[in-house]
Amino acid sequence: MKYGVVLFATDETIAPAVLGPALEERGFDALFVPEHSHIPVRRESPAPDGGDLPRHFLRTIDVFVTLAVVAATTTRLGLGTGVALPAERDVIHTAKQVASLDLVSGGRALFGVGVGWNREEAADHGIDPRRRGKVLDEKLAAMARIWTEEQAEFHGEYVDFDPMWCWPKPVQSPHPPIYVGGESDAALRRLRDHGDAWLRDRFDLETFRRVRSWLADEGRPDVPFTAFGADPDTFDPTGLDEVGVDRVAFWVDPVAERDVLHRLDAIAERWVR
Repeated sequence: MKYGVVLFATDETIAPAVLGPALEERGFDALFVPEHSHIPVRRESPAPDGGDLPRHFLRTIDVFVTLAVVAATTTRLGLGTGVALPAERDVIHTAKQVASLDLVSGGRALFGVGVGWNREEAADHGIDPRRRGKVLDEKLAAMARIWTEEQAEFHGEYVDFDPMWCWPKPVQSPHPPIYVGGESDAALRRLRDHGDAWLRDRFDLETFRRVRSWLADEGRPDVPFTAFGADPDTFDPTGLDEVGVDRVAFWVDPVAERDVLHRLDAIAERWVR
């Protein structure tokens, strides 16, 4: 089993240049950084866990800047978006950022994606929240062409461009693995059609078994699963190996640097070392 960490990068928590080496020194294999471009003051979308929205959602550092700093200060750590929101992003710029991160890190980029819970955030980017899943699917298909074709071209409903040159190409072949978040029917179809791994933030074995069986029936039997955002104090790994979970990414609160480092020590002592 591999062990990673999920941590919001903000201006009030541990600096990326400190975090990356701390994770490598303690034996973690990957860092996943969530993304929000902004949080609209007026919104009807409920917070992911209900109640008031935690402060760290408001103060995120750009995910690719964060991971580039981590790349520059580490040599082995996987560099994951967990998750990025490509439906809200320019598809060409995003393809270049992912490929550039993969290049400068020597092939360590992990591209976690999702539609996002904040419908008002998507709307501010000019995206109809009801269609953000379809927009994401099309942008993933378009980025795959940019990464793998010398003269990429794409003509869809939401993405449309004539033949282009766009470098760098990723180090990983055919491109950095796409980690799909979510468990809706649409998310699972996205995993089947565009994904290389699944990020799941609930950990009941029956769902893992059901999705594993469905993927096998769909011709994708070997998709790895990451148990995403696990609580290191209560997590139970029993049975995860048998359903193809190969990584646990533990949630770490984005608090002061000293407290994050103490938390990493405790998690590593219990789970990693």
